[in-house]
Amino acid sequence: MTRDTIFTQAYAVILAGGSGTRFWPASRRERPKQLLEGVFGDGTLLERAAERIQGLIPPERTFVFTNTLLKDKIAALLPRVPASQIVAEPAARNTAPSLGLAAHEILRLDPEGLMVVLPSDHLITKPAVFRRALRASLRWAWTEGRSVLIGLKPASAHTGFGYIHRSELVAQLEGEKLFRVESFREKPKAPVAAKYVAAGDYLWNGGMFVWRASTLLANLRRFKPQMARGLERIAQAGGAQNTKTLARIYPKLEKISIDYAVAEKADEVYVVAADLGWSDVGSWSEVYALRSKDAQENVRPQRSLCLNAEGNLIVAGKFVAAVGVRDLIIVETPDAILVADRKQAQEVGKAVAEIERHGWKDLL
Repeated sequence: MTRDTIFTQAYAVILAGGSGTRFWPASRRERPKQLLEGVFGDGTLLERAAERIQGLIPPERTFVFTNTLLKDKIAALLPRVPASQIVAEPAARNTAPSLGLAAHEILRLDPEGLMVVLPSDHLITKPAVFRRALRASLRWAWTEGRSVLIGLKPASAHTGFGYIHRSELVAQLEGEKLFRVESFREKPKAPVAAKYVAAGDYLWNGGMFVWRASTLLANLRRFKPQMARGLERIAQAGGAQNTKTLARIYPKLEKISIDYAVAEKADEVYVVAADLGWSDVGSWSEVYALRSKDAQENVRPQRSLCLNAEGNLIVAGKFVAAVGVRDLIIVETPDAILVADRKQAQEVGKAVAEIERHGWKDLL
C-alpha cells in the first residue's frame, strides 16, 4: 500500500450539531456557532473546516453529521458534499453513536476506509500544519487497531479542556512526531493545569481522531457491545438512508462520548503533537481576543462610536454609541440584545437556560 493510496482512502466526518447557546443572541438552535456568518472571520466555521481538508479529502469523501434543524442549511453551505452524506441524527446521543454510524457508512463505500473525525466549530490559523499532522495521522492509523488523536500544544494552563498525557515517541512522519498516549485527564483545576503545561508532556484534546472505520467498530464491539449491535442493525437495514429504522433504533443507543466509550479504553492509542494555531472559540470573550482592536482596545463595527470606552466587544447591525463603559460585550440582533461583562462571557449559556425556563421559545 503506497502512501498516496492511503490518502485516497481517507474519509472525513465533520460533526456539526449544536444547540446555539454560547453565542446567543447571534446563535440559535437553528443557527449554532459553526453556521454564524462573519463573526469569526470570513464565511462560517463549518465552511472553513471543509475547506481545510480539500486537496487531501475531497467533498465526495466527506460526511457531515448534524440534526434535522440544520441539515438543509448545511447542504446549502456545502453544495459539493453529496446530499446522502449529510446525515441528520434523529436524536442527540453524543459522539460515540454518531461516529459508529459514520464508520458503517464509510465501510459501505470502502471496506478499507480511514476515518478522520473533525469538529466543525473550531478555528485553526495554521491550515498547512494541520494538513501535515493529518497526513502523519493517516499514515500511522493505516495499521489495523491503531487510533490516533491530533493533540494540541497548550498555549496556556486552560481549565476548560481535557488533556492528553503522552509517553514515548513512536514515530516521526511528515515532519510530525507521534507519541503513545499514556492517559487522558479530565478538565483540571487551575493549579493542576499549570503543572500539566509546565511538565511539557501534556496536550489539549481537541476532539480530532483518525482510525480505520473497521478499527472503531471493533473497539465498539469490544467496549460497547449493545451499542455496536444496534448500529449493525441500522447498517443491515440500509444505514442512514433508511430513516425509518434509524429513527426507531438510534434514539435508544447509549448517550456517551467517543472519548469515554472508546479512546480512554483502547489498547493502541497515539497522538500527534501539533501547533495548529487552534482555538475552540468557546465564548464571546474569545472572539474579542481574536479580533483586531482600535486604539482603545475595542472590537467594533466601523460605523459605531466609542467615547471614553475601552475593551468592549460590539457586534451589531444598528449604530451603537458606547460612552464611558469598559470590558462589555454588546451583541444586537433584530429581536434581542445582549449586554454582559466580558469576564462573565461563559455565563451567557445560563441566560439561555433562563430564557428556556420562561418559555420564550422564539428567542431560542
